[in-house]
Amino acid sequence: MEKIIGWDAKCASTLMAQHMLAAADRYALDRLKVLCEVKLCEDVAINTVATTLALAEQHHHLHLKCVCLKFVALRQNLRALFFFFVLMNFAAVVQYEGFKSVKISCPSLLKELLQYFAGKGENSAVLSAIFSLIRLHV
Repeated sequence: MEKIIGWDAKCASTLMAQHMLAAADRYALDRLKVLCEVKLCEDVAINTVATTLALAEQHHHLHLKCVCLKFVALRQNLRALFFFFVLMNFAAVVQYEGFKSVKISCPSLLKELLQYFAGKGENSAVLSAIFSLIRLHV
């Protein structure tokens, strides 16, 4: 399985397992539910944990929910999740026309906004990633 809609193979297989788990739950296919849950527990990642956690909650898969919560609770994952969601949210924001005019008319405001998103300049890697997003989308 190469790339599916810009996702790597691991994300694609996780997405497939999520859909299969929902279907297995709907049609009471217990063996398939177990296989999908095992696969999802093995492949918890920063970019899939939120949807996997929601799926576990919706379909009452307590073990999968516990694995996801433990993954999120790890200190390094909490930080990475925060930055992942900030970047995703920021990527959506920079696509609006109003944002383009802010870039042109008030560049100092843009810099202040970026520093706020990046934790007052403490996280230069995040700030660099956000600047890259701006160059791509604006």
